[in-house]
Amino acid sequence: MPDPLIACEQVHYTYLRGTPMAAVALRGVSLEVQPGELLALIGPTGSGKSTLIQLCAGLLRPTAGVVRVLGQDLWGPRADRRRARRQVGLAFQFAEYQLFEETVRRDVAYGPKNLGCSEEEIAQRVDEALRQVGLDPAGFGDRSPFSLSGGEMRRVALAGVLAMRPGVLVLDEPTAGLDPRGREELLARIQALHRQGQTIVLVTHGMEEVARLARRVIVLHEGRIVLEGSPGEVFAHEEDLHRIGLGLPEAARLVRLLQCRGLRVADALTVEDARAAIVAALRGQDRGPR
Repeated sequence: MPDPLIACEQVHYTYLRGTPMAAVALRGVSLEVQPGELLALIGPTGSGKSTLIQLCAGLLRPTAGVVRVLGQDLWGPRADRRRARRQVGLAFQFAEYQLFEETVRRDVAYGPKNLGCSEEEIAQRVDEALRQVGLDPAGFGDRSPFSLSGGEMRRVALAGVLAMRPGVLVLDEPTAGLDPRGREELLARIQALHRQGQTIVLVTHGMEEVARLARRVIVLHEGRIVLEGSPGEVFAHEEDLHRIGLGLPEAARLVRLLQCRGLRVADALTVEDARAAIVAALRGQDRGPR
């Protein structure tokens, strides 16, 4: 197995440590992010997800424990934090609020420009990043980002992160607030990026997104990892998830309801799989004894 791109080793974090307002956010979290994977982090509000990804991006220093990026302790005495931070591209929730330039092209170019890239490389990175998110550089490059739809603005913000060419792309609630069309377009782009080899960490409350996109899921609760595995393995713990305020994808709930009603339908997590399982079950029922 290749070396992990990110490794957290018994990481703790406390806000306002040493004050009467101290609040523990993480309690001994250990995890790895492997090259090429799509990892989903889920958990109820206040479980520590946002704190964890900020630690991975080097924006916070752990109270205890070690965070490694490309094998380097981010806070070690010889750490090149600037280089390591470039490997973790973080798109915050409502990432379009990060847009500020007059044109889409200038906004996406901001990161590469700060990296000291040549004008030729900046132009190449901008065009590449816009195409990665499904926006034609010729059609969108000279437009104001504030003239775009919500979904297009979100994709421009994502292009700005991709233009930095991070080893790991961290998305914090990437579809929050989008209409169904914008949500579907962005999810399709995330899938395409992963197919192209991009390592992605997805933080979301959308169980449908987890079932559709993730290959591995980590569940946080009260600052600890309480479940980990494939989507199928994690969603098999329905009672445990319900206990901490999480549910199943809608397709999985439908399938389990039909199972309770006596239909012999196979387990499914996504709408596509549920449709196929229900059709197969109904056909099998039709072929049964009369």
